Amino acid sequence: MKLRVLGCSGGIGGRHQRTTSFLLDNDILIDAGTGVADLSLTELSLIDHVFLTHSHMDHIVSIPFMVDAVGGARNKPLTVWAIPETMEILQSHIFNWKIWPDFSRIPTPEKPFMQYRTVQLGQTIEMQRRKLTVLPANHVVPAVGYHLESERGSLVFTGDTTTNDPLWKEVNRIGNLKYLIIETAFCNREKDLAIASKHLCPSMLAEELAKFERTAEIFITHLKPGEVELTMLEIEEDCGQHRPRMLQNNQVFEL
Repeated sequence: MKLRVLGCSGGIGGRHQRTTSFLLDNDILIDAGTGVADLSLTELSLIDHVFLTHSHMDHIVSIPFMVDAVGGARNKPLTVWAIPETMEILQSHIFNWKIWPDFSRIPTPEKPFMQYRTVQLGQTIEMQRRKLTVLPANHVVPAVGYHLESERGSLVFTGDTTTNDPLWKEVNRIGNLKYLIIETAFCNREKDLAIASKHLCPSMLAEELAKFERTAEIFITHLKPGEVELTMLEIEEDCGQHRPRMLQNNQVFEL
């Protein structure tokens, strides 16, 4: 199992700034931010599943364009997996014929370009010996993270979250955890904004990692453009004992 980082920034504004998306092998996306746009038409046509953490634009923006670009070249619908609350937002506010066509109904309801599948907290979906388990997140909209597991190990992606005791309860049960990808969106001087928007800043990250009982490589995602160096410096100061590193575009994790 191979996970490639397509985007891991908290915004755009330069050739390295791509919003959240990960490509699992060549057929599964975890979120669909702006990084998906760097894939070729052939690569896009191979994607069969998109697992969403939540409904915010930086995590879903490429789905409408991807379906439009390759829907007609595929022999089966793209399957979008999400919790019911996220699904309802997508159907009501994106694929509603006002913002974008409802590709779950065209070209025909019997053979659409896209279909929906709901997931529930704690559910594990197994696909060709790969397991994806839905983890709790704490964000301003209903949200989740994902635990990815193969025979060789596990990776946890928290998604967008603030302080989250239920997450650590689940993470600390994972005996074969190799990698933890966790967000830190704001620097410490913007802690009030982090709290209001239900993200993390370095001092809050330190409090969260104090609950982490496993040994794993830790990577930081969702850093805001313009604050990357400052925030990583503060993370080093506040959480240096955990040796967190900044996640990079095109970084690959093998499990």
